[in-house]
Amino acid sequence: MSQTDSQTDTDNVLDDATHESPGRGGPAGVAAVVAAVGIMLVAANLRPAVVSVAPLVGDIRSDLGFSSATAGLLTTLPVLFFGLSAPVAPRLAARFGIERTVFASLVVLVVGMLLRFVPNVATLFVGSAVVGAAIGVCNVVLPSLIKRDFAHRSGLMTGLYSMTLSGGAAIAAGLTVPIDDAVDGNWRLTLTSWSVLAIVAMVVWIPQLRRVHTVVVGAAIPSLWRNGIAWAVTGFMGTQSLIFYTFSAWLPQYLQDEGHTAKEAGTTLAIGQVVALTASLVIPIIAGRFRDQRLITLGVLVVCAVGFVGLVGGQSLTTLWVALVMFGPGASISLALLFMVLRSPSTTVTGQVSGMAQSIGYMMAAVGPIAIGALHDATDSWALAMTVLGLVLIPQALSTAVAGRDSTIRVTAD
Repeated sequence: MSQTDSQTDTDNVLDDATHESPGRGGPAGVAAVVAAVGIMLVAANLRPAVVSVAPLVGDIRSDLGFSSATAGLLTTLPVLFFGLSAPVAPRLAARFGIERTVFASLVVLVVGMLLRFVPNVATLFVGSAVVGAAIGVCNVVLPSLIKRDFAHRSGLMTGLYSMTLSGGAAIAAGLTVPIDDAVDGNWRLTLTSWSVLAIVAMVVWIPQLRRVHTVVVGAAIPSLWRNGIAWAVTGFMGTQSLIFYTFSAWLPQYLQDEGHTAKEAGTTLAIGQVVALTASLVIPIIAGRFRDQRLITLGVLVVCAVGFVGLVGGQSLTTLWVALVMFGPGASISLALLFMVLRSPSTTVTGQVSGMAQSIGYMMAAVGPIAIGALHDATDSWALAMTVLGLVLIPQALSTAVAGRDSTIRVTAD
């Protein structure tokens, strides 16, 4: 893109304060492979603690007497704290280094899951909030790590990262009910069992602690909040997250209300997550080959919309419609992360945009599970609830027009 084209997107210019300071280069050879594996293992832990609640929501409601809206809060709290912890993440990485920040977040994640094991309603919700805070920090700092160490392979690495995110969600959706059956329906123990995966990631991440790299953060860049591209990326991130977490939270209950067993509902959700996994790997690799991602992104949203129409309007082919719906957010999370990398001129700006998009975006998404649960309680209609959720694709498509365009965020430190 030419200088003239860049200036049409914003009147701001890039100040020297947003450039990275000189430092050691990214990992190479075996070290690069170990770093990539470590990133993917961390990514594998960023969804199971949240997604595993959905297949058990019926048991939790029955055991604790929750309404649909209150049960939705168990999914909403982590997502809300994704957003609340996001602004803190870059500063933690600047103070302690990205590697130590990620390791500490994994420790906090394990603590949060252990809190949910305590037989108390308060600790169940507090643990969910702690889980969200830990994941929220990793959500923000990992894209900066990819930008710094794998800039020459941003499309591939973003795809692998996103694929692992979706893979963790798929595994959680498919195995949660079998694990619950194996522990005689002890849903607290089932939720806590996912801490084992986090402990594995902690062990594998230990070698990275020798590579302590800080990021240049400084004061927040005021002009970023006046930048149309940054806001478009934020809107895209928020809408895709709202669809993913709300659909994942209520699909099992919806299917069970339609006559499916809990295991069948979990299997259908898992199949949808596998489709999301595939899309999260393939789509960014394809999209990363182009300077403009609007056309491919709009195609993804059309596929998702077809899934919603089929799910609401049909009485058969449920698995197909679920797969098409999940294709949307599966591809979109990768595209959102890719937009953060491609639209940013430096690691510093990537971190700032990631923090902004994930903070506001996830707080937007946190509304979804509660709102859709409350709408179902008020109308006793899953068809209406899913239709309203599908309409979120409209603002997502509008944000694509700017976020997917070949342009670069240009800011000043003011």
